[in-house]
Amino acid sequence: MSIKTLILGTGNAFSAHSWGSSCAIATPSGHVLVDCPGPIDRILAEGAARSGWKISVGTVTSILLTHLHGDHCNGLESVGFQQWLRRRVSPAPLPKIYASQAVCDRLWERLSSAMDQRGEATLADYFEVIPVFPGRPLTLESLTIEVRATNHSIPTIGLLIRAGTACLGWSSDTPFEQAHIDWLDQAQVIVHETTSPPYHTAISELNSLPSRIRGKMRLIHMPDDFEPGSTEISALSQGEVLHLD
Repeated sequence: MSIKTLILGTGNAFSAHSWGSSCAIATPSGHVLVDCPGPIDRILAEGAARSGWKISVGTVTSILLTHLHGDHCNGLESVGFQQWLRRRVSPAPLPKIYASQAVCDRLWERLSSAMDQRGEATLADYFEVIPVFPGRPLTLESLTIEVRATNHSIPTIGLLIRAGTACLGWSSDTPFEQAHIDWLDQAQVIVHETTSPPYHTAISELNSLPSRIRGKMRLIHMPDDFEPGSTEISALSQGEVLHLD
């Protein structure tokens, strides 16, 4: 088994040149998104054009939602509405959202002002929402997912994504935390954010890690003025495909 991941966005919340940090993972039944920034249709179209993947909002079956900051969740409205419209023509499963209980509890509060058109809708009209918990691995299509809470400014989870012996680590938004690095070190590749502290991780902090860890780390959530020459850790690019066996 393998994990095929398309990097959709590499920017931080204030980037004028890159989409919000996110990716898509191919599964036998469709695509699993890690986060869902907006404008998700354009993000997926650009990712498809760069990679050759056949991916669109219609192929999204599940979303792993790390937290409720806009650069990670603003595309949910588009996914929810488009798939709702398709189900009016042809029956289909609801797209699933997997998130921490804290995010699940506030998700409809975040979306309802745009999606509750007549005061009659509920979150269940658009998504099947499934809470995830640290220490409780879950099966998501062909993947096994483990989560860990980070110390970001709002409830946020990092991810370990497995398929057989393949394992991808996703730091999500987090300040530097050695315990989080140690947990992610189970993965073959660690996708780690870098943006200015206090709620994010400075590149100087990642540069202090042992070379073994830096060697399997890839950077995401970068500011527009990020200097690649400031580190030996490789930065990810939008449209890049990671293939882990």
